[in-house]
Amino acid sequence: MDNERNIVLTGFMGTGKTAVGRIVARRLGRGFVDIDEEVERRAGKPIARIFAKNEESAFRQMENELCRELSEQRGLVIATGGGTLVDPENRKLLKKNGTVVCLTCEVDELLRRVSGESHRPLLFVADPRGTIERLLAERAPAYGKIPWPIDTTTLSREQVASSVSALVKRVLLTVHTPKGKYEIHIGPGMLAHLGGALRYAEIQEGRIAVVADTNVAPLYGEKAEDSLVGAGFDPFLCSIPAGEEHKTLAAVASLYEQFLAHGLDRSGTVLGLGGGVTGDIAGFAAATYMRGVGFVQVPTTLLAMIDASVGGKTGVDLPQGKNLVGAFHQPRVVIIDPQFLGTLPRREILSGLAETIKHGIIGDPDLFSSLEERFDIGAWQEDGEREWIARALRVKVAIVEDDPYERDRRALLNLGHTVGHALERLSTYSLRHGEAISVGMVAAARIAVELGQAKSSLADRIEAILASWGLPIRCPPFSVDEIWKVLNYDKKRRQGGLRWVLPTAIGAVKITTAVPARVVKEILRQLGARS
Repeated sequence: MDNERNIVLTGFMGTGKTAVGRIVARRLGRGFVDIDEEVERRAGKPIARIFAKNEESAFRQMENELCRELSEQRGLVIATGGGTLVDPENRKLLKKNGTVVCLTCEVDELLRRVSGESHRPLLFVADPRGTIERLLAERAPAYGKIPWPIDTTTLSREQVASSVSALVKRVLLTVHTPKGKYEIHIGPGMLAHLGGALRYAEIQEGRIAVVADTNVAPLYGEKAEDSLVGAGFDPFLCSIPAGEEHKTLAAVASLYEQFLAHGLDRSGTVLGLGGGVTGDIAGFAAATYMRGVGFVQVPTTLLAMIDASVGGKTGVDLPQGKNLVGAFHQPRVVIIDPQFLGTLPRREILSGLAETIKHGIIGDPDLFSSLEERFDIGAWQEDGEREWIARALRVKVAIVEDDPYERDRRALLNLGHTVGHALERLSTYSLRHGEAISVGMVAAARIAVELGQAKSSLADRIEAILASWGLPIRCPPFSVDEIWKVLNYDKKRRQGGLRWVLPTAIGAVKITTAVPARVVKEILRQLGARS
């Protein structure tokens, strides 16, 4: 989030640029500049008179000079004239130091708004509708180059201002990959800006396969499609069954069939709208359909937001274990809207908090400490969700940039997963991922203490924070032998031994395969596994 970048509102006459701009400026405590008003002041006469005297070229020159001046300033809200950013140079100038938003509106509503307004020189004609339609068609290519559109047709000025403010307040993180980079947009209300985020990422307009499960599709599928259509994309909804038990090759095959039926080709994009399971399935389908098409992540659970949506890992399960078939396929963009969390049950939020705590243990002691100080989900959702999500993601981003293909350091993110994945599978996934990882982190901490890699106070501290948030810290009553058998199917085995991630301090972990079976089994017994 850059609080100093200008906010630039553009779009056709009557879309509300000036009125909305004044509201946004007042809310954010910024200065406001209306380019038309400033040109009038400098010219010493109204725009209608300038146009009446055939001085449009002089007007456009003053516009350009003003855009150049404003591009060197910061912290402003700027309302442009309807044709200001049709000029490519003006667009380049104002984009350099500003977030540019294009307000749109349907023709009938535009006519209603501008009817009788004497300061609209371009409408002093016998056929205003025809003029509006012609000008809109002429300006469409230029408006289409503005990444953030907002349709104002049915919204009040206050509602449009709220949408603009949400966009500007978003946190923007960049992830560098071996083939380039992508960005993560984090902010309440980002679902409404979904299409804009794809345009911002320079994704080609065309077919978008929106993949959502049977729980998420009724909640957000239509809203996602509306945002994409408003930004010039051609989306279609693809449905998959909900639940980890459906994270299979059969689900991927069903997506291939839906992609083909709707004409998705190599130029298209797959958008995963849902939790980690949906993202993994959609991502693997995108990686393998026609040898790979574009992929976008829109996570709807906290767990997916701070973990699964970032880093490019996709895959499905086999009967023998989790994620045994998969591919690395980086998203083009990740859009995170914390408002999704308002529809989640407490248990699902806690599952994501387990991974947030994990990221604190791995690489952010201050994040861990802040989570130790507050054990109220309501207060967390009200005050800290965007900041905590961003902080947890920064830990993951730093690691995946360093090790994009999990050959070394990226394995640090598997803290708690060795035991956790086994417990998930034995519970037939009635144990949520974060719940299983919570127990797995306790096991890892105790193993570290047993091996002399950490102090007992570290294990106590990790157990305390997990328990205080209401997460499980003891094994379900599976037998030690059952857990051990499943552990040995784990894809994290290396050179004949299980790969363990052990915490040595808050903010420090290490990877080892030198953990004797007797130590693992003893710790599992201590945590409640049956002998």
